[in-house]
Amino acid sequence: MSTSKPTLALSSQVRSALRAAAHSLRPVVLIGDQGLTPAVLKEIEVALTAHELIKIRVNGQERADRDAMMLKIAEQLDCSPVHHLGKTLIVYRQGKKAAYLKHTGAIEPTVKRKPTEPHTPKKMAALGKKVTKRPRPNAKSVDSAEPSAIKAFSAEKSARLTKRRSMRDSASGARSSRKSALSLRAGARRRTT
Repeated sequence: MSTSKPTLALSSQVRSALRAAAHSLRPVVLIGDQGLTPAVLKEIEVALTAHELIKIRVNGQERADRDAMMLKIAEQLDCSPVHHLGKTLIVYRQGKKAAYLKHTGAIEPTVKRKPTEPHTPKKMAALGKKVTKRPRPNAKSVDSAEPSAIKAFSAEKSARLTKRRSMRDSASGARSSRKSALSLRAGARRRTT
């Protein structure tokens, strides 16, 4: 065998993510009874350039022949074999976009925000704007007037709540003396006045 370009080595996590991404794809190249001809290799080259991740359908071959075809494709076209399932081969070659590797996490995004930075929505980022973090008030920075205002507010609120409770209790006391006509208790429907 002649020495050829090394194929792209994929980790098991990246290979698994590429298999998942290829699940919904349909085969774009069909290898017929004549096998792996130069025309078929050229078609696979075109499909890899356009799509990066492709499925290839092999008809009428034994498993060992399909394995040999997959290795030959990987060596000649400088791509990585991802998976071989039945008569379907999945191969990957990173293109200019590297779209599939970005989603699998194999390539880190170029701009990564720090965990302490706030999230910037896409629309704002497209305009070149950033969300600034509002400073949190410290316990030391709160002046003495604010705690008394908070106490007065909470006292007023508790007074309103007690007033509502007393009104509700007095209204329910008046209702409890009357018997409801819709009560399901036995004898409650009879009026005794």
